[in-house]
Amino acid sequence: MTASADATDPDGARSLPHRLDPSGGCPHARNARLRRRGAVAPVVLPGEVPGMLVLGHDALKEFLAHPDVAKDARHFTALAEGRIPAGWPLRTFATVRGMTTADGQDHRRLRSLVSRAFTAKRVEELRPRVERLVDELLDGVARQAAVEEVVELRSRFALPLPMRVICELFGVDAEFRAGLHHLSSQIVSTGTTPQEAFDANREMVAVLARVVAARAREPGDDLTSALIAAREEGGDRLSEEELIGTLMLFVVAGHETTLNLITNAVRALCGHRDQLALVRAGAASWSDVVEETLRWDSPVSYFPFRYPTRDLVLDGTVIPRGTPVLAGYSGAGRDPAAHGPDADRFDLTRRAGGRHLSLGHGAHYCLGAPLARLEATVALERLFARFPALEPAVADAELPAHTGFVGNSVRRLPVRPGPDARQR
Repeated sequence: MTASADATDPDGARSLPHRLDPSGGCPHARNARLRRRGAVAPVVLPGEVPGMLVLGHDALKEFLAHPDVAKDARHFTALAEGRIPAGWPLRTFATVRGMTTADGQDHRRLRSLVSRAFTAKRVEELRPRVERLVDELLDGVARQAAVEEVVELRSRFALPLPMRVICELFGVDAEFRAGLHHLSSQIVSTGTTPQEAFDANREMVAVLARVVAARAREPGDDLTSALIAAREEGGDRLSEEELIGTLMLFVVAGHETTLNLITNAVRALCGHRDQLALVRAGAASWSDVVEETLRWDSPVSYFPFRYPTRDLVLDGTVIPRGTPVLAGYSGAGRDPAAHGPDADRFDLTRRAGGRHLSLGHGAHYCLGAPLARLEATVALERLFARFPALEPAVADAELPAHTGFVGNSVRRLPVRPGPDARQR
């Protein structure tokens, strides 16, 4: 067993790696302890795999754009040497074939196939559809609130919005959506058993293969059909494995991240009524809410993986070549060195836009960022306009945390919506 710093020690044993808890939990207290040790921390990943975590803002920004840092798992020393088992819960993050595990020309090739669908202009054209979906979902919330005082907002509102949007974009039929969310949750969880991780990945590939087969039989005006056409027009442009991997990336990341973002923003506003009052008074915008939530309570906590292609010194710490490194977005978001001594405070007047790293940095900056921002902004504005008295039904500290240390949110969000403003 590998030793680790005692989490109850405010300073920790500075020379010992921190053992990441596969069950997850709120990362912010942990991040504060680790940042006191430095911007880069050695960690122990599930399965006793040594790794590193970069959680200082400036160090992470440098690392994400460093020319000697790769995404391709062939640079992952332990994997290349056969020391990572097939059922390792984080293996999919390393081995799925797609943009998140490609470098250089391969990355540019794969990104170019879908990038035109996520430009700011194309995403803005989706606004009417997003607004209609939001209103439909809020109608459902209103109907449930009319008979039950408490509504589970995460599953009834924050989840179906991004899931439906991304599935419509990629031509994923409704019959697959509930299963894909369940499998996505298992894949991003770090607390699954080896067999559960292996089975979830295999089933996800099988389901997405059915989606691809359906679109091959009946092509539509969707991205999966476009990717299939690109593959058939030039087989060297996109392999079958890359097609499935690309679809997996967008289905998982395209809804899990926005789901957490909306959930975390509602929690933040309900816990900071003075900030909600600023928005209602016009002193801050809903865009400010989204950007400050991304900084203050990033929907992704520790994202796997990048690998130095040589021994790399970052903020005075050596990261050995081939080490799996986690991007600590939740830690960087509250780094006092970047955001000031009040970095732990949710403050819409901070104007965080452009200062946080929660959507990435460099060549792998989140392609879906404009869509996530649109969905979250529309969702929050219309939710609080429709239900101005909305309040939590359970104290925030009592909400069950997200399973695993990749995502950062809660598993449930029960609220009392209060009167429907449309019925007044």
